[in-house]
Amino acid sequence: MRIQVRRTGGFAGIERRAQVDTSGRPDAHEWHALAERAVSAGRGARPTGVPDGFSYELTVDGKTVYCADPRLTEEQRKLISRVLKEGA
Repeated sequence: MRIQVRRTGGFAGIERRAQVDTSGRPDAHEWHALAERAVSAGRGARPTGVPDGFSYELTVDGKTVYCADPRLTEEQRKLISRVLKEGA
C-alpha cells in the first residue's frame, strides 16, 4: 500500500509532501487499518479551512480524499503525522 500526504497552507504557505510504501513492513497491517479509517472520513472535495490553517490531500493506493484543520479526525491526524515523520 502506498500512502501519500500533501500538506498546503499554514502561515508561511509552504507545501510539504511525503509518502510511505508499506510493502514488506512488519507493521503494514497497522498502517493499512489506520489509512482505511482516515480515508473513510475524508471528503471528495477540498473543504474550507481556517485562515493560516493546513489543508491535506491524502492518497491511499490511488484514492484521494481531502481534509483540513481544525476538523481532522484522530485517525487522520495520526496518519498525517506518521507519514510526514517517516515518509520521504
